[in-house]
Parts: sequence; structure tokens; C-alpha cells
Amino acid sequence: MIRAGIPTQVSEIELRYRSKVAASDRPECLTSESAHELFRDWWDADCMELFEEFNVLLLDRANRAIGIYRASQGGTVGTVVDPKLIFGAAIKCRAESIVIAHNHPSGQLRASQADIVVTNNLKQAGKLLHIPLNDHIILSPEGGYYSFADDGLI
Repeated sequence: MIRAGIPTQVSEIELRYRSKVAASDRPECLTSESAHELFRDWWDADCMELFEEFNVLLLDRANRAIGIYRASQGGTVGTVVDPKLIFGAAIKCRAESIVIAHNHPSGQLRASQADIVVTNNLKQAGKLLHIPLNDHIILSPEGGYYSFADDGLI
């Protein structure tokens, strides 16, 4: 309700997306191994043992990488995952699906209960938005990885 004599100000919301890579030049991501390689190449290896980080690989309709979005950085044992930020980025760049990844500074390649809950929450949100979650990758500083999809958890 607008009250007489009181000026009302509303901010304009502007959405923009500009790709720096032609669609034909984007790397394909068809397997957990290819997702792992894309994340591993992008990740700062010097920080992998220091703190947890949560990243999102945004894919187009042909499963080509649009880009990687750093959703959060945390401490040595966890990081906050906000679905609004993850899917906001996916919607903004018109992603058709996503792969999520985080690292375990300890090197453990087992999914924690918190990892499973986050994965299920993002999977449900993705269904609602028609942006499926293809996989959740856990990376180890030693070079290994764990795939939720390969283990039948997605």
C-alpha cells in the first residue's frame, strides 16, 4: 500500500549473462570422471587441504560446461550450501543441469550424513526447477574422488 505524500523507491532488478566461450568450444561433461577432471583443473590445489569449498558446474543442454560457480568457502570441517544461490546462478546462465562438488580437506572419500542431506535437498530443488542434479563429486587433496551418481545415490 502506497501512502499519499510518501515517495516510494523500488530497485530495478537486472539480469545479465555473457559467455566468454563459444558453445562449440565448451568441454563435455558426460561422466563422473569428466566432471572430476573439470573440477580438479579449476580448483586451487593449494587450498584443498586447508578448507572446504563448494562449487557448481553449470551445464548446457548438450552437457557442455557453461562454467563453474563457487557457491561457498568454509572451514576445515564444513561449508554452508545455500540452494537459492546455486539455482540462482543456474537460472541466470540458463543452465539445463548441474553437477556439484566439494572437497574433504581430511582426504576422506566417504559421504557424510550432511553431504547426503545437501545432495537430496538440491536434487529435489532441481526437480522443481527442471534443472536436474546430475552428480555430486567429493574431491580429495590426494587426487581421488567419490561420485554419488556412480554409487547410485542420485
